[in-house]
Amino acid sequence: MSNDTRQDAATPIVIVGHVDHGKSTLIGRLLHDTDNLPEGRVAQIIESSRKRGLKVEWSFLLDSLQIERDQGVTVDSTRIPFLLGDRQFVIVDAPGHRQFLRNMITGAADAEAAVLVIDAAEGAQEQTRRHAMLLRLIGIRHVIVLMNKVDLLDYDEQKIAASEQAVAALLKQLEIEPSLFIPASAREGDNIASRSPQMAWYKGPTLTEALALVPSPAGRADLPLRLPVQDVYRFDSKRVVAGRIERGRVSVGDTLVIGTHGTTARVASIESWHTAPQISAVAGQSVAITLEPDVIPDRGDLLHRPDEAPIRTARIRSRLFWLRQEPLRVGESFRLRLATAEHQVTVASIDSVVRLDDLTEHASDHVPPEGFAEITLAASESILFDAFTPGTTDGRGVLVDRHQRIVGGAPLIGPADIASGTKAIHPTDSTVSLWDRAQARGHRGGVFWMTGLPGAGKSTIARAAESRLFAQKIDVSVLDGDTLRAGLCADLGFSEADRTENVRRAAAVARILAETGQVVLVALISPRTADRELARQVVGEGFHEIFVDADQATCEARDPKGLYQAARAGQITGFTGIDAPYDVPATPDLHLATGAGSVADVADRLAGYVADSVKLAEATRRRS
Repeated sequence: MSNDTRQDAATPIVIVGHVDHGKSTLIGRLLHDTDNLPEGRVAQIIESSRKRGLKVEWSFLLDSLQIERDQGVTVDSTRIPFLLGDRQFVIVDAPGHRQFLRNMITGAADAEAAVLVIDAAEGAQEQTRRHAMLLRLIGIRHVIVLMNKVDLLDYDEQKIAASEQAVAALLKQLEIEPSLFIPASAREGDNIASRSPQMAWYKGPTLTEALALVPSPAGRADLPLRLPVQDVYRFDSKRVVAGRIERGRVSVGDTLVIGTHGTTARVASIESWHTAPQISAVAGQSVAITLEPDVIPDRGDLLHRPDEAPIRTARIRSRLFWLRQEPLRVGESFRLRLATAEHQVTVASIDSVVRLDDLTEHASDHVPPEGFAEITLAASESILFDAFTPGTTDGRGVLVDRHQRIVGGAPLIGPADIASGTKAIHPTDSTVSLWDRAQARGHRGGVFWMTGLPGAGKSTIARAAESRLFAQKIDVSVLDGDTLRAGLCADLGFSEADRTENVRRAAAVARILAETGQVVLVALISPRTADRELARQVVGEGFHEIFVDADQATCEARDPKGLYQAARAGQITGFTGIDAPYDVPATPDLHLATGAGSVADVADRLAGYVADSVKLAEATRRRS
């Protein structure tokens, strides 16, 4: 089952840069000027360009998808074998348009070196920063900067030098030291494969000469063995373990450790079909082996030698490029794809986030869309991996959501220690989505926070509305102040700090219930605006503030628990409405006046508002 490994000997070079700075044109010109084009292809390019009324468009070589020609942007990562003398390269054309950065992560991750293409007239742009950050993220340090389109600057040495200095300053912030700056014009062929007569002042190498100086990939066969299990097959009485050797070598008779459970077995055979029997295989080859004793590995198990174990930890430090259009927050859970394995992981902490405008790192409680960060991932079981190394597959993780969409590139950079005094708490998201729960129940979850003076009728109205909503088959719960004080918050007093903690706990419980798809009616005085804003932040989306409004005289006349009377007698201190203030909500989502009218009428109004807020339209349910 061995594969041709000549591709593994090739040097991967990724081409990156801002949209319209000329990446595709550069690659087309490079292939032409080094005789790497199939016969007749130049004639096709000339004809395609002529039909569009253009000069020769070398980018048409790569823009094979009609959408790319229509929109003028590269949509996917294109891998092109490229021969320079007797040395083989793989050129990776990585997309530069903002919406296609997801593809760039997979395209650039195994590159040995990068060519960063920059329009010398425009200089570094937003995508230049993002691509430079990605080069740092995936660990590429051999960077050639091609200052393209210098013909638009009339090949002026001083103007080109000024543009180079600005780019060099940007890269220095990212700790990237370019190996070379090359002034060039891909369209005109200046300094691509031949020296430009327009720039006699430039004494450095051409692009092809610079590529020839890129170090060859390190030999993978001499590294410790890593064989991820792709699958296990049964042929009659023989069980065959299949996978691709990522590094090292394996031979018949070797003793291997299997996955995190640590079972050992001996390689009994390396299977071959229609070829001579094999006794060994090396990195880059796909193999099928049998083991003695006949143990059964799982897909994703990592096979290695007993004395060459990888890192084993349940807490991992990772560099992250976040792809989702909503921010990432602590506590979110994903599947971490690593070689053939998948592991359930939770974001335990966001350690630092890069501010793109000045490329500095700062503390934050979230990672913005298309943001860069260092995070800590926590798993419920140990994960085996090797720390990420540029130009290899080691530690190349991606985060996948419950819909199997890649939401982040996550190279693993090592184990994460639990700092002294840190609580090892790793909340996890449910694998059942909020939408799935809403579809099953016919309504969304939500928190309806009922605030008002003591005696305004919060709990009474909440219980009456609960009955009405339950009759409509809405899954509803009530959290009222006395119930919480009797249990969850029994340890709290009535100081300002304790009142805030009481609100925080109530909001945390309400959020948990709402995330299971329930409607939660919280009947809590919560007199301070700041505390109600805290509750809103804890709950997040689906929070509704309900002002249960009755004037103090009405509340005191009702005094169902005798609290006002006790407060006026000095038996209770810090009582809201007597010697503690109440902040009236400025813009509640619903205002319920309870000074006049029946409990039934007010409860009907609340139940109607809640039902309208959470119920799914029938058409929506049918479409799903």
